[in-house]
Amino acid sequence: MNSLFNKPKGFGEILDHTFRLSKQRFSDFFLILLILVGPIYVVQAVVQLLFGTSFFRETGTGSNWFEQVLSSFEQGTYEYTDTSGSLGTDISLLLVSLVSLIFLPVAQAAIILAVNHIRKDEEYTVGSVIKGAFSRFWPLIGSSILFFLIVFFMITIPLVVVFIAGFVSGAMNPILGILLGILLFLAFAVGIAYLLTRWSFYFGSVTLKEGSPGFTRSWRLTRKRAWPLIGLYIIFSLITSTISGAFQLSFSVLLGNSVLLGLIVNTVSLITALFFAVGYAVIYFDLKVRHDADDLKDLIDEYEELQ
Repeated sequence: MNSLFNKPKGFGEILDHTFRLSKQRFSDFFLILLILVGPIYVVQAVVQLLFGTSFFRETGTGSNWFEQVLSSFEQGTYEYTDTSGSLGTDISLLLVSLVSLIFLPVAQAAIILAVNHIRKDEEYTVGSVIKGAFSRFWPLIGSSILFFLIVFFMITIPLVVVFIAGFVSGAMNPILGILLGILLFLAFAVGIAYLLTRWSFYFGSVTLKEGSPGFTRSWRLTRKRAWPLIGLYIIFSLITSTISGAFQLSFSVLLGNSVLLGLIVNTVSLITALFFAVGYAVIYFDLKVRHDADDLKDLIDEYEELQ
């Protein structure tokens, strides 16, 4: 087994291992995403071109260059006297986005399988891990749908409760209503973050055939690790969103809301998705090492008690 995977890692070590692994195997991981998700972005660009969006630079109306660029985002990328073209484009892009939501989990699963081979010092090919990810297609999709339903209800129900509580108490005392609403919102936010983090590693479990839908397995793996994991999720999210935002802001100033801007932003999103997927895999295998060590310790303790 690769020495970097066979011992529990701290917060900084996980980040360092993620950066190092992403750099060393960048071509493999990026090719996985490019094969599975790249064609979807190409189709998206073709749809935009067919409906009249400029490839190199899209600007709207305005008295100066800045107003024209800003107007291109406010008005959308389509300028028709009727709305049929814009509506058709919106529907087409929505369908493309839905397809990407199907293939992105497969790409993430393929990266997890690749990292697992690296962990075991085994040879692999991009084609073999993609094939392995597709062999888990339906369990992955089913478990992901179930997870997103849990997310939806866990967010929707607390929001309704916060709104009702804030409205009722605010009718009697506005200041009390605001304070109560803020406190309830923070309490629910922390609780939701905790629970979703505890369940979020279902994906690795399903990918590696360690349990499906994998929520019980995830709950066991994340025992006593929820708060550091929340911190890691925050760090990974900040890194990826900062990179994506910086590229989009920089190039949108030059290109407006053009097709080329979309291709650049989508390419950057592939890189950030790569980094996040590798980070997820590193964290998952770190949890496995910790969990296996705890199981071994429990067996030793039980054996000593029997003596």
